[in-house]
Amino acid sequence: MRIQDIIEGKKEWRAHVARVKALPQDYQIVYKEIQKYLFKVGPVELTDGTGLLSGIIDLFEEGAALRKGVLEVTGSDVAAFCDDLIKDSKTYADIYQESVDQEFNKAIKSTDANP
Repeated sequence: MRIQDIIEGKKEWRAHVARVKALPQDYQIVYKEIQKYLFKVGPVELTDGTGLLSGIIDLFEEGAALRKGVLEVTGSDVAAFCDDLIKDSKTYADIYQESVDQEFNKAIKSTDANP
């Protein structure tokens, strides 16, 4: 990764954070909880810029502009909202599980080949 890429990434992140801070307080609170949840669950797309998170901010900005409460936008179960957002996304847990499965299958084949 080039230094220019790092600098550009920091600029993008600062702009992203500024958008979050411009949201109404209730939206900011829910956004931060969503962010923590997604960082914990680990969808791979989160490392590819801020696409998913920016999409959430877009949705929140639209909801705020329409004077909707944040839970009118997400629904009362925010974790389910997050899960629905990433249901088709590959997570780091998925990648890890695949690697464990591959190692297990190699071990089984090795055992089967050497009775």
